[in-house]
Order: sequence, then structure tokens, then C-alpha cells
Amino acid sequence: MSHSSQRKEKDCLNCGTIVQGKYCHVCGQENVEPKESFWHMVTHFSYDITHFDSKFFETMKDLLFKPGFLSKEYMIGRRASYLHPVKMYVFTSALFFLLFFSLFKGENAISTNANQPISLREREAAISELKELLVKDTANKLLREGILLLEDTSKPITAKEVLAYYGDKHNFLNIGGIKYRSQTEYDSVQQSLPVSNRDGWFMRRLVKKTIQINEKYRENPEEAFKKLGDGVLHRLPYMLFVSLPLFALLLKLAYWRRKQFYYTDHAVFAIHLYIFSFIVLTAVFALDKLDDMIHSNFIGVVMGILFLMLFFYLYKAMRKFYGQKRGKTFLKFLLLSFFSIIMMIVLFGFFLFFSAFTL
Repeated sequence: MSHSSQRKEKDCLNCGTIVQGKYCHVCGQENVEPKESFWHMVTHFSYDITHFDSKFFETMKDLLFKPGFLSKEYMIGRRASYLHPVKMYVFTSALFFLLFFSLFKGENAISTNANQPISLREREAAISELKELLVKDTANKLLREGILLLEDTSKPITAKEVLAYYGDKHNFLNIGGIKYRSQTEYDSVQQSLPVSNRDGWFMRRLVKKTIQINEKYRENPEEAFKKLGDGVLHRLPYMLFVSLPLFALLLKLAYWRRKQFYYTDHAVFAIHLYIFSFIVLTAVFALDKLDDMIHSNFIGVVMGILFLMLFFYLYKAMRKFYGQKRGKTFLKFLLLSFFSIIMMIVLFGFFLFFSAFTL
């Protein structure tokens, strides 16, 4: 609200509509003199900030301590007193991922254990594979040295040391049993097969991309895993954004018979749930870093409680928003949790696969 003088003219300076009263009924702009003093500008700015703060803290209080309440208020039309759920989602997710990316790095996302001694079972598997390669290349001295070294169990050997004995015959990335060393080899094998037995379009793309990655990073697989981890981490915001409408769809299916709830109502409920999740996970990550410094068992207990709160909050929010009995709500809560976990696993697999294709 402005403290500037009201204009005598009744035409809105923003849209030109004839104003009936102090505010334009079309665009909402206040019909005041456009020229204002510096003091008016400062007071107007202060009002906007304090007004935003009051709405923000009121909204956050209700979100944290009244599960499902904000979604219910939004559905029945009481919205002016609270921040819009989309604005809240953008704000909280931005803070969450700012903290997340400052704490977690791509090179630490996927551990290869390349410098750790391999187990007896891994030795036996490597010996078997090297012997298979030796049958095809009997004059290869490097393969023979590798076999002898692996058979001597008195000496520890790391995965990185083993790789050196494969030369250019090792594929560190092996999807679906793909063992071709070059695209030329793969094309030759495909040409020798009947047309009906050849790989389809997708499988050809998959095999050739796998061969390309192996050729590019064969000498330095750790670099590939570092880039893969970095790619996965930086696609997490997109994954969560994609999961939100899918989660709303699961809610729609769970409450299919409740015709008074439209898909947008379920989406608003999902947004509020995600905002709460961002806040809780931010607290968990902060506590995890604090635990690294002081090593307290109490912090671990608090983190566990916070994780359990996510599920408890979902149940309470469903009970409040949809208004069904406890038994029916709990059954739908279990089904929703189960299918949500499956959905997130599938999405994570898809984004992991996509990240590997962009290496």
C-alpha cells in the first residue's frame, strides 16, 4: 500500500481502465501519483519487505506444524494470507540445492575402489577373464604376467594394477555383457548375422556408445566415474521436478473416487510435501556435517528421527487434506510410499543412464 497522493484522473496508468475507487479492478494497480519522494520509496520498500516476511513466516509455521493445512486452505480459496506454493517451491529448492552442491561433489558421488586390494573372488574372476583373452592372443606376454601375479595370493593387488595387464583389451564399462573392443569389431559381427538376429536401433546405439566410452576412458576409468557422478548430481533437481507431477498422479490414482479433488489439488499437496522434504533434508545434511566434526551419537539419532518425520508428515497431511478415516488413510499411505519409492528408483536409473550417455 502506497502513501503517495491519489490521482484526480480516473484512468489507470498501467492499463487505461477507468478506475472505480483506489485500485484498478482490471490490473490491481493503485491509482496514485507516479512521482514520489525518496522517503515514500523507502517506506514503500519497507512495507513490501515486512509484508513478505509476515506472509513467509506465517506460511512456514503452518507448513511445518500443520500437515495438509496449507493445501486445504489453497483448495478452498483462502490464499491471500500465504505465499503461493510455486514461489515457495522455487525458494526452498534453490536454498536446498545451493547447500547440497556445496556439500557434495561429483567425484565423491560414485566410488570405484580402484586403489583398494581386490578380494579372492575378484582375483579368480580376473584370472578367468585373462585366460580367455590369452586363448585368443597366445603371444601376449602382458596377459601371462597378469595371470602369474594374480595367482600369487601372498601379494595384495589393487583393481587399478590389474587393469594395467589387460592393455587395450579391457572394458571397464560393461552393460548387458557388451565385450566388443571397437565399433569395427561390432559392425563386423553384426554383418555376419542374419538380418533377423541383428540388434535393433536402440541396442546398436547402446553398444556403440558403450564402446565409445570404453575407448575414451580405458586408460583413466576414474575420470569417467567422476564425470558420471557429477552429471547425476547436477541432474537431481530435474529428477525431482519430473517426479513431482508423477507423484501427484499417484495421489490422483489413490483418490480416484474423490471427484471433488482435481489433479491440480493433488499437485498443490505434492508441492507442499516437497517443500517440507527440502527443509527436513537441509537440516539432515547440516547435521551430517556437524557430526563429522564432533562425532556425537545423539546427532545420528536426531537425523534418524528427521527421516521418520517425512513419512509421519505424509500420513498426517493425507489425513488432514483428504479427510478419510485412519485405517483407509494408512493403507493408502503404505501403497503411496511403496509406489513412490519405485518411481524414484526408476527415475534415478533413467537419469543415471542418460548421464552415462552424455560422457
